[in-house]
Amino acid sequence: MREFFIENDGIRLHAKLDMPKGWQDGKKCPLLILIHGFTGHMEERHIVAAAETANDVGFAVLRAEMYGHGKSDGKFEEHTLYKWVTDALAVVDYAKTLDFVSSLYFSGHSQGGLLAMLIGGMRADDLKALIPLSPAWMIPDGARQGCLLGMPFDPRHIPDQIVAGDLRLNGNYVRVAQTIHVEDEIERYPGPVLIVQGDADEAVPLSYAKRAAELYADAKLVIVPGDTHCFDRHLECMTEAVREFLCTVEGIPE
Repeated sequence: MREFFIENDGIRLHAKLDMPKGWQDGKKCPLLILIHGFTGHMEERHIVAAAETANDVGFAVLRAEMYGHGKSDGKFEEHTLYKWVTDALAVVDYAKTLDFVSSLYFSGHSQGGLLAMLIGGMRADDLKALIPLSPAWMIPDGARQGCLLGMPFDPRHIPDQIVAGDLRLNGNYVRVAQTIHVEDEIERYPGPVLIVQGDADEAVPLSYAKRAAELYADAKLVIVPGDTHCFDRHLECMTEAVREFLCTVEGIPE
């Protein structure tokens, strides 16, 4: 494992690169970029499990923490989806400089899953496949409709802060989210996509995953019965779906 920072316009993004077992210098392998969700970080149980699964089937994994999360620079309350998008683009740029990479995949959980959908359309020529996990596609809709984090507000007169319990977000988070239309980036991505979500997800309506699966040109939706947003009950179902998808797309015998 190598731990380091990727710089994006003066912001340092905390990153870890794990190589597959048995990898030797000079050998090529595919690389999975893996991003956490809203309030999350790279050491969460479901993120580590997805990373270990990819490593097990011969993928290198680059985990990165976005603006205001984990050990990366920036304050949580000042993060926006625009900042996350430019961060993710910088991570893709960094991954493209690694001479061992044979192909690039992008995965993220929750807000990171939404990010995967956005980056997929923006970098369709660079990314062989996408894996949005419990993707929080409802965020832009909530921002336009006037309800985020269970906190209602006037979407035409956005407050300076959105407060829900201990969480605080700058109003710019809402202003940015209102401008994002995920359907545009879905349409621009022609490659294979795996979406995994539990049908007991308490944070993201399953209807968004179903809609995404219908709109993508080549998508598979795996619904985990009885599972939560972070796959707390049946983590092995998520990792098995990821394993099968990676092996199928990359042509690796299981």
